[in-house]
Amino acid sequence: MNSPQPQKPWLTEFVLLAAIWGSSFLFMRLGAVEFGALPTAGVRVAIASLFLLPLLLWRGLGPQLARHWRKVFFIGLLNSAVPFACFSFALLSISTGLSAILNATAPLFGALVAWVWLKDRPHGLRILGLVIGFVGVALLAWDKASFKPNASGVATGWAVLACLLACLCYGISASYTKRHLNGLPALVTATGSQLGATLGLALPTLWLWPQRMPGTTAWLALLAVGVLCTGVAYILFFRLIENVGPARSLTVTFVVPVFAMLYGAIFLNEAVSLWMLSCGVIIVCGTALSANLLKLRR
Repeated sequence: MNSPQPQKPWLTEFVLLAAIWGSSFLFMRLGAVEFGALPTAGVRVAIASLFLLPLLLWRGLGPQLARHWRKVFFIGLLNSAVPFACFSFALLSISTGLSAILNATAPLFGALVAWVWLKDRPHGLRILGLVIGFVGVALLAWDKASFKPNASGVATGWAVLACLLACLCYGISASYTKRHLNGLPALVTATGSQLGATLGLALPTLWLWPQRMPGTTAWLALLAVGVLCTGVAYILFFRLIENVGPARSLTVTFVVPVFAMLYGAIFLNEAVSLWMLSCGVIIVCGTALSANLLKLRR
């Protein structure tokens, strides 16, 4: 008899990646309260750059980055600088769980942008998925978004729009990468994008730097989101792509809100409503259909 083969470790890495990315919303919230939105994003990408650049040089990929730096740096603005700033801004007024649910629409926007830009037209269930996904977003925004200041003087509608803008940027950057950077090693794209985002956010970060030096908790939160949630997470994500392919790796986005809501409830005492969970399920189902992910199992 043949001895049973050991189980592939991809499922463990999948859950670990979801847990790490779920914590990024908590860490960004802790950092943004003291740093502000733009400095939080700027420090995050700077730390990630310092973490990833030595790995890139160690792998001997510096020349490839030098050849493609313009396009890769531009991706950094779309895929990191703007989205990280948007989520840091949003987390000042809405919960980590709600932000993570809205973040799960990234593949939805990716499919829509690919349809418009790359002429990758969806058919059948994928079109239905786009409709279902956007209905879920509309229902969630209708309940949570208001452009009138609440008792705390906050208009949550701008935060919801910021999250959706971030996801739209993710969708545009995915199509841009497919069109202009196809075949480039993932570590080159990751490192170069963080360097580009760091340069793009440098002046706003310095200009809006808080007058009072943030405390230890805020610094540790940004160190965690830079090294763990950006640097280490990228490495895990690339390993998943190599082991199970990009389509199945993309489904990690659907598990992230579970951890984000759990962390928010435990560490920030955030409430999770039944309506928010229901809309989240609708968004996830629609996104899965639009990305053609429900046909993965045979």
